[in-house]
Amino acid sequence: MTLNRRFTPLHLFMLSVNGMVGSAWLFAPLYAAKIAGTASIIAWLIGGIATSLIALTFVELSTLFPVAGGTAQIPQLSHGTLASFTLGWLAWLSALTMAPIEVQAVLQYASTYFTSLTYVNNGMPVLTKIGIVWATILMLSLCIINITSFKGLVRFNLVLFSFKVLVIILTVVTLLRVSYHPSNFIHPSNTSFFDWHAILTAVATGGIAFAFTGFKHGVELAGETKKLALAIPLAIIGSVICCLFLYIGLQTAFIGALDPSHLAKGWKNITFAGDVGPFAGLALTLGLGWLLKILYIDAAISPLGAGLIYVTSTSRILYAMSQLNFFPKFLTKLNKQNFPVAAIFVNFVIGMFLFLPLPGWQSMVSFLVSGMVISYAMGPIALLCLRIELPNEKRLFRLPAANFLCLFAFYFCNLMAYWTGWDTIYKLAIAICIGFIFFTIAYFRRKLANQSLGLKSILWVGPYLLGLFLISYLGAFGGKNILPFGWDFLIIGIFSIIILYLAIISRTNNVVEQYAHYRSLVLTA
Repeated sequence: MTLNRRFTPLHLFMLSVNGMVGSAWLFAPLYAAKIAGTASIIAWLIGGIATSLIALTFVELSTLFPVAGGTAQIPQLSHGTLASFTLGWLAWLSALTMAPIEVQAVLQYASTYFTSLTYVNNGMPVLTKIGIVWATILMLSLCIINITSFKGLVRFNLVLFSFKVLVIILTVVTLLRVSYHPSNFIHPSNTSFFDWHAILTAVATGGIAFAFTGFKHGVELAGETKKLALAIPLAIIGSVICCLFLYIGLQTAFIGALDPSHLAKGWKNITFAGDVGPFAGLALTLGLGWLLKILYIDAAISPLGAGLIYVTSTSRILYAMSQLNFFPKFLTKLNKQNFPVAAIFVNFVIGMFLFLPLPGWQSMVSFLVSGMVISYAMGPIALLCLRIELPNEKRLFRLPAANFLCLFAFYFCNLMAYWTGWDTIYKLAIAICIGFIFFTIAYFRRKLANQSLGLKSILWVGPYLLGLFLISYLGAFGGKNILPFGWDFLIIGIFSIIILYLAIISRTNNVVEQYAHYRSLVLTA
């Protein structure tokens, strides 16, 4: 029994947008403005353009190789088991934390009215026992929606998508009409519009890169999608462009609506009474009670909608990694609705541990972004490798100027990982080491005995990870600043060229055979 192709182009587009528009829109405009001031608008443009370029590589890959859990399956095809596990592990670990974080965001906002849900520990909101019970109920609800009915999932997603987008548009229009101060964009306390260090930090740690991570839902669900030539580009690129317009509108409205007195102590010190959040704080200050109520409702619905989609797509990564024998085979079990029920509930159980006291939203986002963007690096690498190995295979979408654009996409991946800072990167290194323990266990239990380990991929995976960690340690974003700002761009550029070359020459030699095998077993199912 295999997964059904049932998502239409519109379904997949709405799923991707719904996955992007979660807690990011509630927090990112504030955090980005605190870091970069008015220049946060430039940060959104950089984040959107970089993500679009990376996403384009996955459009070609996902239409050529439309399978469930493409993040794990694509590197298996181009580089073998070791690369597949490394990139799949990072993507799964990052995506796994998303649903719990979004559920915690729901309960954190709800605690404004229901104070028994959270308490403050070292300045951070932590769930109480009652909060944990409600977190369990919400997480289970997301899982049940995902496994009981395809029509129910689609309808629920449509309602969430419509409500969230309408609330954002309503918020932008209302703030621009009621309170708009053009002087805020040139305020003396404003961060320089060309303070590139601040701008790039905002991209990585201000929630901007995090806000665009939802484009990968189209990659993970490609194996269940119809009309691939339309659905994949619409979901992956269309969702990024749509959300870029929404986020720039929100950032502009937020900056313009601030009372100039809020900027007296500089952008870094913007606060709102009662920690009600930036847009709710503005609505409260401006006396827009009706908007405040809508924002509080949306503060629960937006994260919940994003969490729903992450439960959907994250289970496909785990399903794919189980198919590749990295994890126990029972995780490929499907229910009568052909949903990966075992993978969904294992993710639920592991995700519940994440409701233990977590760092702040912004710190957690930095960790997620670093893991995600490293997994993105497989897109441009695999595209160039499959162009060489499968030159005559029909492609429903073909990226123009692939050599040039793939190099820049890979460069952007490395830059965004570097911008998250050393404090985040070293934690990611620990997570990767833990992953290799699982890989070693699977190997010695002979689960991988019949697979090519792709040991040639060590030629690029090892130097890539070690080099990225070393550059971050020496760099200007939380590191030792031995590698000063400006020169680090050049070093990462040279580093990207070398690693991309090593990755291409260390590709597997049996891509044609593997691709034919997948087409016979998966693509024609």
